[in-house]
Amino acid sequence: MDSRKYGRTYHFPFSPGTTSDDRILREWEALLDHEIVMTEKLDGENTCLKSSGIYARSHAAPTRNPWAKNMWATWELLKDDLGELEVFGENLYGIHSIEYHKLEHYFYIFAIREGETWLSWEEVCFYANMMNIPTVPVIEIGKFTESSIQEKICLGMAEGSRLGGECEGFVFRNSGAFAVEDFKFNVLKYVRKNHVKTDEHWTRNWKRAKLAFEHPTNK
Repeated sequence: MDSRKYGRTYHFPFSPGTTSDDRILREWEALLDHEIVMTEKLDGENTCLKSSGIYARSHAAPTRNPWAKNMWATWELLKDDLGELEVFGENLYGIHSIEYHKLEHYFYIFAIREGETWLSWEEVCFYANMMNIPTVPVIEIGKFTESSIQEKICLGMAEGSRLGGECEGFVFRNSGAFAVEDFKFNVLKYVRKNHVKTDEHWTRNWKRAKLAFEHPTNK
């Protein structure tokens, strides 16, 4: 079955965590015409849950990596009800560069695609609730200006992750539905300075993330 990976998310021009292979959207202000959802960018593995299986970032084939085994139990419960839905989220089962200490779940949904459409945030929340899977932490929903976006980012980075630990950054998306071909104009990110890309290295000696109740500081 054909499987398309999640679209490349462009950086804001003022995102300090860009590297040589990242893309920056210089003319991004049209996003401000829409209601925007500001969510926390989590440091996990981009994972897709769909009727044909569980896919990691490349979507070359269903993943059988040991740090994705938690997803297969979820898939077994939902596979017959997914239909054309492709559910994307961060799988935090394996620790990357940030270890969260307030994890209540291992998988957090940030988008759902159906055919050639990315569903609205309201629809994402509806399906997430039906599946009993949380969404990534929502910081704010509403109308933004360029200055208010930067203010919210500064405050959010200072406060740290909603899941405990350092904050990786934030994602800003159009709250409404939009076409797959328009993805880059409707979803933008801000990533922290000196962000370490661990995708090629963290797997060598990977460790399972502890849930909140397993951390001594939370007892």
